[in-house]
Amino acid sequence: MPDDLNTRKERWARKMSGKDVRVERSGERMPPGQHEVKDFPVLDLGIKPDLDDSNWKLKIHGEVENPVELNWDEFSKLPKFTDVCDIHCVTTWSQFDMKFSGVAFFTIAELVKPKECAKHVIMQSYDGYTTNLTLDAMLDDDVMIAHSFEGEPLSREHGGPARVMVPKLYAWKSAKWIRELRFSETDEPGYWERRGYSNTADPFTNDRFSQKS
Repeated sequence: MPDDLNTRKERWARKMSGKDVRVERSGERMPPGQHEVKDFPVLDLGIKPDLDDSNWKLKIHGEVENPVELNWDEFSKLPKFTDVCDIHCVTTWSQFDMKFSGVAFFTIAELVKPKECAKHVIMQSYDGYTTNLTLDAMLDDDVMIAHSFEGEPLSREHGGPARVMVPKLYAWKSAKWIRELRFSETDEPGYWERRGYSNTADPFTNDRFSQKS
């Protein structure tokens, strides 16, 4: 049974305070059909936007009480969150113990205050990529907008200056070069979801592709 919101928020709060309590999704750390790598492979749509601190903005809007558009300075002043996680790609690679820093999605939610009707988050990237998740999935203890990897600014090839990280799900849900988060009452399948990938993307159930015929 999935953790309830209060349990996840308590775990996130312990991480924010430096009392890190890591919880694995499965007794087996490696999901089915995956193999371990150590070189953080690069996958994208073939477009790497030319972004830096001066021309990056993050728009957060939709079914929220306090829509905002953050420039880099404003985003950087939000509380910093650091976590160590495993990443799993639908192309079958997994990498363990990856250290990311950024702004926790819990912090984003507290800032914009989702309305009661908000059930989904639609993500839009600077390269035109889109993906979608339930708000419940985004409100997990390790979800963040990451700006650093292993203590260094996130590189352009890995989605810098900022990308979404949703470690418990396949990596196509972790949108690179993030430019927009829209809270929505209804779901909107993204780039890969419209092309046959699963809407829920759980590596530990081998949830790679849509069940629709």
